[in-house]
Amino acid sequence: MNTASASPVNSIPQVSPPGRRVIDAPTRMLHWLLALSFSGAYLSAESERWHAVHITLGYTVIGLVLARVLWGLLGPKRVRFGSWASKLRGLPQQLLAWPQGRGNALASFQGLNTLLAAALLLAALAAAFSGLGLEQEWGGARVEDLLEDLHELLGNTTLAVVLGHIGLIVGISLLRRQNHALPMMTGRTPGAGPDLVKQNLRPLAALLLIAVLGFWTWQWQQAPLSTAERPGISARHQDPDEGDD
Repeated sequence: MNTASASPVNSIPQVSPPGRRVIDAPTRMLHWLLALSFSGAYLSAESERWHAVHITLGYTVIGLVLARVLWGLLGPKRVRFGSWASKLRGLPQQLLAWPQGRGNALASFQGLNTLLAAALLLAALAAAFSGLGLEQEWGGARVEDLLEDLHELLGNTTLAVVLGHIGLIVGISLLRRQNHALPMMTGRTPGAGPDLVKQNLRPLAALLLIAVLGFWTWQWQQAPLSTAERPGISARHQDPDEGDD
C-alpha cells in the first residue's frame, strides 16, 4: 500500500494564493467615495430639488481630495506622490518608444493612469471650489455668471478625465487580458510574491467611511426644506422675464 498517497495531508485540496496586496484599504475607500461623490454631484447639478445634495457632495469632494493629498504625503510608499513622480518621469520615454516598436504596455498604462489621476484630483478640487464660490456668492453678482460658467466647464472637464481613466483601464485590461480594475476593488493583484503594501489599515478606512456618512447625516439635518428658504439660490434661477405681480 502506498502510504504517501493515503496521507491526510496530501488529500487536502491546494488553495491558490489570493495574490499580492498592492493597494491599502484607505486608498481604495478614498477612491470609491470620491467616485460616488463626484457622480452624485454631477447628476444633481441641474436639479433645484436636489440642490442640497449637490452642495453636500461638493463639500465631500473637497474633503476627500484634501484627504487624498494628505495620504499621498503620509501614506504607504506605494501610494505616495513620490511613486507617482517616478511613473510620470518614465511616461515621455514610453511615448517615444512606441513608434519604434519598443513601448511597454504596462509602463505606459501606469504613466498615463497616474497623469489622469493627478488631473482628476486637480479638476475635481477646482470644480468643487468654484461651486463653493458660486454658492457663497464670492465677488457678488459681478462674477456670478463667470463662476457659473467656470463651474460647469470644470465639472465637464472632470467628467472627461473620469471617462478617460475608465477607458484606459478597460483598454489595458483587454490588451493584457487581466482585470486592472480588480486591485482597486480588492486591494490585490493575481500572482505570487510578497505584498507590496504590508498593512491593509482597514480601521482607518472604516473611520473615513464613518466620517463621510456622519457629515452627510449632519448636512441632511441642517438642510433647508425648500428652495424658498434659500433666497440667493431662488433669485439666481428666477426667470428674468418674470416680474413681481
